[in-house]
Amino acid sequence: MTYQKDALDEKVNALYLGKTVRKDLVQRIKKGTNVPTFVLEFLLARFCATDDEEEIDDGLEAVVQTLQEHYVRADESNAAQSCVSTKGRFRFIDKASVQYVEKDRRHWATLENFGSKRIAVNEKFFKDNQRLLEGGIWAEVTVAYNEVEEDNYSFYIEDLRPIQLARFDFEGYAAHRGEFSRDEWLDLILRSVGLAPEALTARQKFHFIARMAPLAEANYNYIELGPRGTGKSYFFSEFSPYATLISGGQSTKSTLFYNNARRRPGLVSFWDTVAFDEVAGIRIKDPDTIQIMKDYMANGRFSRGTEVIANAGLSFVGNLDLSIPQIVNSPDHDLFQPMPKEFDLAVMDRFAAYIPGWEMPKMGSEYLTNRFGFISDYLAEAFHYLFKHVNVYEEVNRRLKAGPEIEGRDEKGIKKTLCAFLKILHPDNKVTDAEFDEYTRYAVECRRRVKEQMNKRKPDEEFAKINLSFIDTQGNQVVVYCPESKDAQATQHPERKTLTSATTDTGKLSDRILNLQPPLTSYVPTPAPKSEHCANPAAVLEPRDYSIQSDAVGISYEDIIEPYLQGAAEVCLEDPYIRMSYQVRNFVRFCECAVRTQTIRKIRLITTIDTDDEKFDLKQWVDRLQELTDSLKRFDIVLDIDTSNKDLHDRRIVTNTGWEIILGRGLDWYQQPAGQFEVGLYDDKLRPCKKMEIRIKRVLKPFSAE
Repeated sequence: MTYQKDALDEKVNALYLGKTVRKDLVQRIKKGTNVPTFVLEFLLARFCATDDEEEIDDGLEAVVQTLQEHYVRADESNAAQSCVSTKGRFRFIDKASVQYVEKDRRHWATLENFGSKRIAVNEKFFKDNQRLLEGGIWAEVTVAYNEVEEDNYSFYIEDLRPIQLARFDFEGYAAHRGEFSRDEWLDLILRSVGLAPEALTARQKFHFIARMAPLAEANYNYIELGPRGTGKSYFFSEFSPYATLISGGQSTKSTLFYNNARRRPGLVSFWDTVAFDEVAGIRIKDPDTIQIMKDYMANGRFSRGTEVIANAGLSFVGNLDLSIPQIVNSPDHDLFQPMPKEFDLAVMDRFAAYIPGWEMPKMGSEYLTNRFGFISDYLAEAFHYLFKHVNVYEEVNRRLKAGPEIEGRDEKGIKKTLCAFLKILHPDNKVTDAEFDEYTRYAVECRRRVKEQMNKRKPDEEFAKINLSFIDTQGNQVVVYCPESKDAQATQHPERKTLTSATTDTGKLSDRILNLQPPLTSYVPTPAPKSEHCANPAAVLEPRDYSIQSDAVGISYEDIIEPYLQGAAEVCLEDPYIRMSYQVRNFVRFCECAVRTQTIRKIRLITTIDTDDEKFDLKQWVDRLQELTDSLKRFDIVLDIDTSNKDLHDRRIVTNTGWEIILGRGLDWYQQPAGQFEVGLYDDKLRPCKKMEIRIKRVLKPFSAE
């Protein structure tokens, strides 16, 4: 029977000639082998890079013959070793790995199915392919027999070629994206991983794209829990050679992050994503592992004697044994229930998304495509390129308008999900407003699912802001709900626990405090008196001079600066020294004053930088001010930074309403706390000041940041 191409088949074969394969061919071959899909399609790309039926048939025979001759099953290892011994050398398709054996003071290679763990290997192979040292890679390996009787090994690797494309043309990949509609491209991506898009709902299609997110977006952390048999771990074990899957068992900081004894980075330094299968079975032996994991998930770096920066995301997949209605309607259960007890709220808060695995279909034949799609290896290389070289954060940052209840980690997670969707579905970086709103809604939902479950597990005020929303391109605020929990009272309004009902272990400090302190309900704070300046600024504001003595207390930005910011739309701070961490924190305090006015829409900082100063870390400074910039955008405030004036000396604040505040020391008013637990660490009014002069006056020409 002749294969009948549909319109999408015709288009992808015309535009990506030689980079497509019929997915039913893969399925036919795969039934008789245990080779990963990307390995099979690597061979299909070699022998079946055509849409001619006769050539495809010939190519299939060649693939089958190659597998018969060169792929060795585990139960054929003895025969394979004998073959090398008698013939002198032979080429295998196998998973190769390399380990350093301390006792022998040398490296040994292992071939998974060949069955030998003492194969000599030249260092050039693992220097060129470092993933050989961590987890291993599939490759075409030529094994030769060692005839030197004095040596303590029988085999050595003569040649090794990783099974992946030698060269990838991203420009060619992205150039043709415009020939497809969004929905066509979405279906093509799903076909490329073996799925039949016509059998899936629109929501299920997005779930599958979200599964791929860590393969395209660096440091993307997510969790998916759901029923068995939905293919949660497929992408990490079958689809991409840049992903590795850890199946339960013990996870150590040496394996995952850094081995101090061998001075060797762990898995996160070698892979694009590290996935944990059967998350409920993870065993954490060392508590430090969790702490390092938290640090790494937060910012992509950690320290184990030496600081390590890596890009791999952490993906957690597992099974839920309880029904979803049972969980969301129960006050005693949450959707994080299968996770190990060591995975606390700090770990959960670092998930960008929670994919609802219970909405995914169980993978039967009706969900597998027989159509054309990209060769898995080709698409994996495209994702890897997007992962390493493409950054769409600024585009997302410009277009996303977060709602009032979206907090720092919420916003970061939502943005990373949006970045992944834009990379995967729009590699040409052309996305309509309607499409962006659609992705935003999905990203907010996935982050809300994380927030809801944390709030349910810790029902106090810390995670209470669960009504996440965004401003769509029409200017409407859209509150996003999770469909499974929208009407679940136990999830939307969990009972607030009091201190007296909290469960604590005997002998802990929290117990002693509870016994000594009055109940929480007995404490009613007295509101602080409002500044007369803030109460009616137009009536009482006037020029003033302040002379602040050394060690004086009770002085704050809020009392002196903030009243003169009232009613302003723009404010400019000139201060040459906003460099060190404490100086940037002072500037954050100043920005908080501007936010509280509710009228300021633009803050301009004129400062200087000194790249010759060894104590000044430019990258760290840029990162901190970028974080502040992003934060201010939530309040519809633009931060403009000008470092062009190298001779800047004066320190002052100027508003567009005509006030000038001349600061003798700039924002550096306060003395450094002597300790980490000293009164005044958090309340500036209780912190001793430095000696300084402040003069507030009117200016003839109101300031404008334009």
